[in-house]
Amino acid sequence: MNDSQNDTPHDDSAPCVSSNGSGTAHDFNLLVIGSGPGGEGAAMQAAKGGYRVAVAEKHPLIGGGCTHWGTIPSKALRYAITSTMTTLNNPMFRQWGLRFSPSMKQLKQGTQAIIAKQVNMRQSFYERNNVPILRGEARFVDDHTIDVDGQRYTADHFVIATGSRPYRPPNVDFDHPCIFDSDTILDLDTKPHSITVYGAGVIGVEYAAMFRNLGIKINLVNTRDKLLEFLDDEIIDALSYHLRDQGVIIRHNEEFESLDGCEGDSGAVMTLKSGKRLKTDIVLWANGRQGNTDTLGLETVGLEPNSRGQLVVDDQFQTARDHIYAVGDVIGYPSLASAAYTQGRAASMHMLGRKDGNLRLNDIPTGIYTSPEISSVGKTERELTAARVPYEVGQSNFKSLARAQITGRTVGILKLLFHRDTKELLGVHCFGANASEIIHIGQAVMNQPAPNNTIEYFVETTFNYPTMAEAYRVAALNGYNRLF
Repeated sequence: MNDSQNDTPHDDSAPCVSSNGSGTAHDFNLLVIGSGPGGEGAAMQAAKGGYRVAVAEKHPLIGGGCTHWGTIPSKALRYAITSTMTTLNNPMFRQWGLRFSPSMKQLKQGTQAIIAKQVNMRQSFYERNNVPILRGEARFVDDHTIDVDGQRYTADHFVIATGSRPYRPPNVDFDHPCIFDSDTILDLDTKPHSITVYGAGVIGVEYAAMFRNLGIKINLVNTRDKLLEFLDDEIIDALSYHLRDQGVIIRHNEEFESLDGCEGDSGAVMTLKSGKRLKTDIVLWANGRQGNTDTLGLETVGLEPNSRGQLVVDDQFQTARDHIYAVGDVIGYPSLASAAYTQGRAASMHMLGRKDGNLRLNDIPTGIYTSPEISSVGKTERELTAARVPYEVGQSNFKSLARAQITGRTVGILKLLFHRDTKELLGVHCFGANASEIIHIGQAVMNQPAPNNTIEYFVETTFNYPTMAEAYRVAALNGYNRLF
């Protein structure tokens, strides 16, 4: 692996020639637009399958929004906040007289180093697999040609993996120094006393929890009647309770009417349609995403994004044009970096003729980095009840686990949903520290062929002690005790 950053484009003076089957020579078998997780997954899979591949990237550094504005920097900041505040709130350190209030600049110090490591690592992937990076903004010229800053390239297939950006309504002044979106909030250098977060989706609740851990007063404005409705109801209730317990003010069923920045940088006032007016030091607009498709010239190839700039694809990630695929945030839900990478691989495997690629696209786990974390895979109680599936529940409260008691992270629950007759595992839901790691044990068992996909595995398997994984044994036994 090359640890030195190399942004020099590859020499494309002698590209390998491919054909689209009609005798027309093309520069590449596959040209990927965007170097985020979806684009990387597609490029690497196709290159390893023998395709001549290139990637167009308009930004100076590869990695896409995931690396530079979303997942990596936000999770690095979250870790810095969580670890710092855990230490500062430790009674032992308080007894020693440790008192410290970190600034935003101090908390973000390590982020750029992490981003640089990610860029260097991903650059080495492209170099080792002989995938050139075409620097510049890509735009379709015709069905098999794109223009990248004046240079034209042709390809048999294309994968659009241009990602998304925060949705910005026209009546909100994002140039005001107190109004931010989920990209620009990472540039915040001073710690505000209060924040209004508009939008209680995954991004909104993650930032609300993150900033509340710093002692910042939070208004979380939700346009729906409950948080994260796609989650299991019990997990939703637990999240709502703990956010409120930490001091977050949650305002459900509210709609934005206007947002006015105060003179200078003295805060902003949000007016809601209910008549409420919220004045805070800053406002974080976290209500929706917009697909990055407006500059691609899609009209040239007969593709039309929806009102949010997203493309419709089939189960193989093909758009209305069979040779043009789209993956990642640009196709909408679930808008996860993990899902985008798998989608990219699946698209390339389809164009390579390997349709049985064994890529599990229907059991993608959620990973929500609130405090504590939330992760789930499979069906919820609500879905199983609606489908009239006779299920039972097994639970393990983290407060009863020795490992949680040792670490002091006792808030949380692991919940197993299983068929009461076959004992087949139907859903796994976790709320607590390391939930996004813990979930994969249940995911692995749930995807085994019958009869190996039951809670019998957890009952009959010895888990290390003390561990958080032991929660599976406790939850399975708890569920067994409900059967009769």
